[in-house]
Amino acid sequence: MAARIGAPVLGVLCERPQKGKAPGKQRFEMGIGYRYLPSSRHFIGTVEQTERERLNNQIQNNVHLLDFSLSYQLNNRWALTTSVPVVKSYRNQLYFPRGEFSFVSQGDATVGTRFWLFRPPTESRRNVSLGMSFKLPTGRYNISGRATDRNGNPIQATADQSIQPGDGRLGYVVDINAYTPSVFNTFLYFQATYLFTPANTNGVSTFRTRRGETVLSVSDQYLYRGGVTKAVPGVRGLALSFGGRMEGVPVRDAFGRSEGFRRPGYAISADPGMLYGYRSWTFSMNIPWAVERNRKKSVPDYQNNFHGDAAFADYSILFGISRRF
Repeated sequence: MAARIGAPVLGVLCERPQKGKAPGKQRFEMGIGYRYLPSSRHFIGTVEQTERERLNNQIQNNVHLLDFSLSYQLNNRWALTTSVPVVKSYRNQLYFPRGEFSFVSQGDATVGTRFWLFRPPTESRRNVSLGMSFKLPTGRYNISGRATDRNGNPIQATADQSIQPGDGRLGYVVDINAYTPSVFNTFLYFQATYLFTPANTNGVSTFRTRRGETVLSVSDQYLYRGGVTKAVPGVRGLALSFGGRMEGVPVRDAFGRSEGFRRPGYAISADPGMLYGYRSWTFSMNIPWAVERNRKKSVPDYQNNFHGDAAFADYSILFGISRRF
């Protein structure tokens, strides 16, 4: 969920008013965000399990996510927002239940509000945007497929948590976006998003037998990113950015219990990107490259004196396009 967040609010840094139209008259904004995430590098803590690749028994996840968003500007400061994701996922499950899982499905939608702390445009050219949303359990969270048991017999098994498009429970999303001018005609930016999920588990079987891991956990998620962006001289509307990005799943949720199976951990990435504004259109692209990955111990891991692994990506591709009207 958190990984869906691109840079829509920071598009104001490269916007220019459309001739003959005041910004206040363009109350709607439609957008499509795309993310591609291939993961197959296994880690326990920060140590990569390189033997998995040598033995050719690594798990491969491929996730394509399209996020359709719509916002309505109530006035210069307040806006209503909603988004609906569609997920295409693939996973080759090489252990029990063994099989290949592939599907396309709607994910969990969000609906909420966003407002600028200072009325735009500001003379200081700095501002802060705050957002609050409900994450609705509209996505499927118990997708299953054909697999085999330990004896090779065919069974119907639940797909792994990493490719389920939803979690089946209500959540709450809080985010902040901020920018401020800096030296050499650059801007500093910062974004933070946190998904709170008070629910403990969702009752979906994992087919795991280790104590505390028989059903799926409903976990919080977070994303933090920041860096510097600068307009490209001679190319009106184009800005390049470079910064850092950290996203992951905590060991324990901010509210409620944190039982059930989850893979807590985080990835820290270098985050180069670009923004381009043309009339009512805004385009963005980022290609984060991982520099540190850490699969932390979960609550059941601590109970069982165990440390599970998780597959991480080397990179991901994020692309967004939006239009005001």
